Amino acid sequence: MGREHGGGLKINQLDSKRLTWILGLSGLCVLFYVLGAWQNRAAILNSSSNLSNSKAQCGNSSNNLSSKTLDFEAHHGVEINDTSSSLQKFPACPMNFSEYTPCQDLKRGRRFERTMLVYRERHCPEKDELIRCLIPAPPKYKTPFKWPQSRDFAWYDNIPHKELSIEKAVQNWIQAEGDRFRFPGGGTMFPRGADAYIDDINALIPLEDGSIRTAVDTGCGVASWGAFLLKRNILTMSFAPRDTHEAQVQFALERGVPAMIGVIGSLRMPYPARAFDMAHCSRCLIPWFKNDGQYLIEVDRVLRPGGYWILSGPPINWKTHYRGWARTQDDLKQEQDAIEKVAERLCWKKVIEKNDLAIWQKPLNHMECIENRKIYKTPHICKDENADAAWYKKLEVCITPLPEVSNAEEVAGGRLEKWPERAFAVPPRISRGTIAGITAEKFEEDKKLWKERVTHYKHIIPPLTKGRYRNVMDMNAKLGGFAAAMTKYPVWVMNVVPANSESDTLGVIYERGFIGTYQDWCEAFSTYPRTYDLIHADGVFSIYQDRCDITYILLEMDRILRPEGTVIFRDTVDVLVNIQKIAQGMRWNCRIMDHESGPFNPKKILFAVKDYWTGKPAEQQ
Repeated sequence: MGREHGGGLKINQLDSKRLTWILGLSGLCVLFYVLGAWQNRAAILNSSSNLSNSKAQCGNSSNNLSSKTLDFEAHHGVEINDTSSSLQKFPACPMNFSEYTPCQDLKRGRRFERTMLVYRERHCPEKDELIRCLIPAPPKYKTPFKWPQSRDFAWYDNIPHKELSIEKAVQNWIQAEGDRFRFPGGGTMFPRGADAYIDDINALIPLEDGSIRTAVDTGCGVASWGAFLLKRNILTMSFAPRDTHEAQVQFALERGVPAMIGVIGSLRMPYPARAFDMAHCSRCLIPWFKNDGQYLIEVDRVLRPGGYWILSGPPINWKTHYRGWARTQDDLKQEQDAIEKVAERLCWKKVIEKNDLAIWQKPLNHMECIENRKIYKTPHICKDENADAAWYKKLEVCITPLPEVSNAEEVAGGRLEKWPERAFAVPPRISRGTIAGITAEKFEEDKKLWKERVTHYKHIIPPLTKGRYRNVMDMNAKLGGFAAAMTKYPVWVMNVVPANSESDTLGVIYERGFIGTYQDWCEAFSTYPRTYDLIHADGVFSIYQDRCDITYILLEMDRILRPEGTVIFRDTVDVLVNIQKIAQGMRWNCRIMDHESGPFNPKKILFAVKDYWTGKPAEQQ
């Protein structure tokens, strides 16, 4: 008995010692992990203030801004042998490529028919037409003015085109003043300026109560309408064809105003259904009533229930303007009657016509409209189609159906919160379960996640909060969490949803009060060179690395990024290492850093800054 009792005691003592050792070792592990995380955090914070002092960079740049490189300590544990002598260094393109827009190239466009402006639509280069050189900035390129000064001024050397200042001199679109352009805010139909014109609209419909947040401006000119709506917290997608007037979209983006190259031709606009609270055309020269009203039907598709369509210019107020428009009264009356007829068959209600403005409103739902089909047989309501499909999708002569409702007062698809609450409220597309796999809980988690990530970016990139960046692009926007977290800063974000994404979330982004577009990143984006200050690429290259050569995606990013612009890549280490190898030849300075959650996350972040360099004057080439 005694021996048994003594043996049991020894066993208990051994167990006790073993437990003590385990607890001791566990405590040491936790202690060292906390110390390591603290040191890593301190290193990141210390490095964020040394953006211009590091000698470590992606490439071996020798220009006069080589000191502006990133001083980030990488912790990913992947080392690359120095093979800089064998890496490809991309040459500068000739200066005649300075404003190259690959998918809206004027020479390529001439190959296509002029009917329905097909020749002005996207026609991208074939593989054998792709270029492997860096688009040069003009020889005297300067950093653009900061917002809000940029709304009114731009450097002549950045966009050396005076054609608009001469052609539109009377209309006050733009004025050349020495080494800069000034934008008085004028327009063809608003000689008193965009601000006064918007005041006229505000007297007719509410622009300042937060119910109108997103707008689309077809045929935007230099986007003064969108520029002056910004102070009313209305975000406008301005678009116009390439070079209807020289560099108009380029001027808009240089001003820090959202814009992209686009045209309503034979294809849908690259936006989802029910995207915009307001659509606008001020003498945009679109024949709205032609082709069975196809163009106005497309506006109806992208306009949210209860949204407004505003028209000024021909044929509105034709009795006053017909002589100046060099058209007959009968011709203009017939055009207005035709537009009124199409709007009526779309079930739109005419809110008012006063002086040079006419405003229609789309119904909240289609209950009454379906009943009206007994009277108006055309256009019929589309059946069995994806209303959001808009990437190279042909226009149709049928009304895009709205989600079903239970009563005539219900907003089809769900009522939206007013701005700014709208940015963070659960979007109706999610609360109603129309986006597979995305719940309200996941949306809330996403909001929290991006708030933390942008806080991390703020420590790494101090200029983020100080107006250094204005035009921002998110290449894989998902739910728009990055854009939402950036609302506190003086930026706007072009949210891009890859056209081949498994989940189409662009409609969610618009419901949150942000703007964006569809895009296949195996092709070029519809913008001019040097139009974005900051590009965010979360998982983009994991999506595309097996679909096309990522070298061309990086070259496209370089094309649209301004000199000294910044790129943030989020991806796996092996993908980022491949990106870094290519970036060595693109005059980018970059560093791979730990994920914000710590060094044990397999995903990392690569921060890159594009060097300042310009092309040579023509006589030196």
